[in-house]
Amino acid sequence: MARIEDCPGFETFGADIKEARKAKRLTRKDLAEKVNVDTRYLANIENKGTIPSLPVIIQLVKICGLPMERYFNPAVMRQESKLRERVGQKLRLCPEQYLPIIEGAIDGAIQLGETEEA
Repeated sequence: MARIEDCPGFETFGADIKEARKAKRLTRKDLAEKVNVDTRYLANIENKGTIPSLPVIIQLVKICGLPMERYFNPAVMRQESKLRERVGQKLRLCPEQYLPIIEGAIDGAIQLGETEEA
């Protein structure tokens, strides 16, 4: 089994999975069943830095709505500011029904920025 020290880019993987799972209101048992792993194994991923196999990583990232490049190409992710990264993560976790409201707020902020520049 891989160790966190041997996997640059995966330093926050477990915490990211845990945060996304909670944001999606999934219990650990629910997520473990969806990924077909034991609940204790998922707890080790979330809390102890266990790095799972690639198929499990792919399933967790898909179900949790996390960006794959964060873990496999962290240099790309470092180019974004931490604030943009946090907002992007929250946006991916946001229920679809609220996206029009968020889009309107972003459009308003862009227009305000354009007005201030003029």
